[in-house]
Amino acid sequence: MRVEYINPFVEAAFSVLKEVMAESEVKRGEIYLKSTSMAIQGVAALVGLAGDVEGRVLFDMTKETALHVAGAMNQDTFTVIDELAKATIQELANMITAQAVTKLHDLGFKFDLTPPALFTGENMEVSTNLGEVEALIVPMELGNNGKIEVNVAIRERTK
Repeated sequence: MRVEYINPFVEAAFSVLKEVMAESEVKRGEIYLKSTSMAIQGVAALVGLAGDVEGRVLFDMTKETALHVAGAMNQDTFTVIDELAKATIQELANMITAQAVTKLHDLGFKFDLTPPALFTGENMEVSTNLGEVEALIVPMELGNNGKIEVNVAIRERTK
């Protein structure tokens, strides 16, 4: 996986989270690799990529973190993952991926995105059929409000 694909997602996630989570200190954690078949923490927004590259970006967080993020973005308090909370997490994924894709397009890469799909629940696993590609995980720590793992699994399309 080329670093040119990853950096725009890391930069966009940091920038957007800093903006929407104004009362939380946003810090990037240590990057690590994971299998593309993995358990999610409880709430995950998935965006698919197709074109010059193929793969997916997953924004993975606990239910508590999702509730806090939805509350911060709506200037309200959420106690359940209702339709507005779900839509808010999907919008967060849209904001981050749109910013990252704009940077990638500026670098000459061409691809399309799927709308974010949201998954919630316990004991769920997300699996991607990308062959030998591992997922690069970039934790974005939100002070005392948990973390969002930006999980990127991308490869160049074989022609």
